[in-house]
Amino acid sequence: MTDRLVLVINSGSSSLKFQLVDPDSGASRATGTVEQIGEPSSEVADHDAALRRAFDMLADDGIDLKDCGLVAVGHRVVHGGKRFHRPTLLDDEVIAELQELSPLAPLHNPPALQGIEVARKLLPDVPHIAVFDTAFFHHLPPAAAIYAIDRELAETWDIRRYGFHGTSHEYVSGQAAAFVGRPLDEVNQIVLHLGNGASASAVVGGRPVETSMGLTPLEGLVMGTRSGDIDAGVYSYLFRTAKMGVEEIESMLNKRSGVLGLAGERDFRRLREMIQSGDAAAKLAYDVFIHRLRKYIGAYLAVLGHTDVISFTAGIGEHDVAVRRDALAGLGELGIELDDERNATGSGERRISRDDSPITVLVVPTNEELAIARDCVSLL
Repeated sequence: MTDRLVLVINSGSSSLKFQLVDPDSGASRATGTVEQIGEPSSEVADHDAALRRAFDMLADDGIDLKDCGLVAVGHRVVHGGKRFHRPTLLDDEVIAELQELSPLAPLHNPPALQGIEVARKLLPDVPHIAVFDTAFFHHLPPAAAIYAIDRELAETWDIRRYGFHGTSHEYVSGQAAAFVGRPLDEVNQIVLHLGNGASASAVVGGRPVETSMGLTPLEGLVMGTRSGDIDAGVYSYLFRTAKMGVEEIESMLNKRSGVLGLAGERDFRRLREMIQSGDAAAKLAYDVFIHRLRKYIGAYLAVLGHTDVISFTAGIGEHDVAVRRDALAGLGELGIELDDERNATGSGERRISRDDSPITVLVVPTNEELAIARDCVSLL
């Protein structure tokens, strides 16, 4: 039995993901998901029932959380605002402050706080630690972080670019530097986290200098159900002409936009089948997704000036051969030469660019749970 383990919990509004991680070896002892929390047809009534179900699943695997070397419970919290940018021990005072941040992430922070409340009650004898999606981007340069709106208004209401998927971007940038055999502080890189939620970052010497997501996870790349970048005037236009309320517009942009809004499907495997069958809407959705992605890659090449590595990660980034190919097609003059055979084969951490490509292109599987677990033990 390992000496120390961290239970990592990612609590969403209708699902709870968990993983028991050895932060020293990087091994996962157990992992699982409880879905359909609070839905009418579900036996899982609330987050209390969900976490108890998770504990039962662990017990079925022969794991007793009270006697397995558990040293901490790590909670993924999406938004830390300006205040929280390091792993933070959760107590009543911190939780109260996090509740005040809920308006910054109304779709993400409240269910995370529900999960924290239940987990603290069920596991009261181990430290509970919050690790924030926004933390990695806390020190973005002001020119990248500040929106060009009324300064006093922005300062009063904490409006700035916070960035998200930070644990993934930090982990992948570290792995990429190790892969190419160079110190992290010597590497300029672009990280492309492409999943149902998608984001890009430009990282100089291990420190981010740009990222695509902003005040909320809605800004930036086209995503599975989120619009990404959109003219702010769309809000007032829909309010005035379509008579849509703020919550209705927000729901539409977060849950019924992106690839789903354009094609009626967000799964890229199914989207590929639809394109092959001649579905014009699916082809358009894919083209819009790729166009936005290429635009960000070009912008970040300019921001960095000199780029050493581009890494693809997360579900789409790691597994979709066509997305990687089309995102980088025709960029030889910018120093990117993809190797088609490498791109189409292999698994795990690997190089997919040609040996003579000035910019190295990698696929780097992300491991946010391991990153969270290591953040927890670093605090302990």
